[in-house]
Amino acid sequence: MKKIAFCNQKGGVAKTTSALNISTYLALHNKKTLLVDLDPQSNATSGLGINKGEVDQSIYNVLHEHIGLDQAVRPTEIKLLSIVPSHINLTGAEVELVNVMGREYRLKKAVQEMQGDFDFMIFDCPPSLGLLTINGLTAADSVLIPIQCEYYALEGLSQLISTVNLVRENLNAGLEIEGVLMTLADYRTNLTKEVISEVKRYFEEKVYQTVIPRAVKLTEAPGFGKPIALYAEDSIGAKKYEAVTLEILKMPLTTEHTENKEVTINLEENHGKTIG
Repeated sequence: MKKIAFCNQKGGVAKTTSALNISTYLALHNKKTLLVDLDPQSNATSGLGINKGEVDQSIYNVLHEHIGLDQAVRPTEIKLLSIVPSHINLTGAEVELVNVMGREYRLKKAVQEMQGDFDFMIFDCPPSLGLLTINGLTAADSVLIPIQCEYYALEGLSQLISTVNLVRENLNAGLEIEGVLMTLADYRTNLTKEVISEVKRYFEEKVYQTVIPRAVKLTEAPGFGKPIALYAEDSIGAKKYEAVTLEILKMPLTTEHTENKEVTINLEENHGKTIG
């Protein structure tokens, strides 16, 4: 079972969108996948059609060792995709666990009980470097970092890398950087190309070939409680998230996945609007 933490303390970088949609495409490519929502905002939970108000067993209960991880697992519309939902109570978890012995290992301990039950386990970490994120990094084999194609893209990344290194040195010696995913790209601007170039200079071969563009359908899908594969499977956002999933699986990309020609066409058709 491969465990990947999606992490960036900077908000608004499409972290949850990426975790949710990559989890979906892993499942659609016949990988039994569990998405663990560690974010108190519960956006991954609602993004898969689960009513946050009706969640009774969540990752909150797991971290407090009231229940095992298997008791919080819920099915989704995708056959091979399950989720451990979040809950608003998770907001106070860091304070509640602050004096608990071995608090950084709570998630890792819970995950070990399900070793072998899934091919992939995805942790959607909150936009912070607090105890919940530390739990995600301690339990994971690797970390995937979404970075927005904007001016302040690299701001705070040194702190994130320092945190990853501290976790590696003290809590999880095997933690690696799985990859860096460029998101919310706007191909109308030179800035997008400059930021991608700078990130590649910083992370080198760790940067995925696939770049996720700004896309209307990607922003609409969570409101309908569906991943992009169910909401708009032929959209540019769907094709790009499937493409990066294939990169994670180290499967070959098709021409349809790799060409950026479709982005240009969409931009022209929409006369400069964000693409669909």
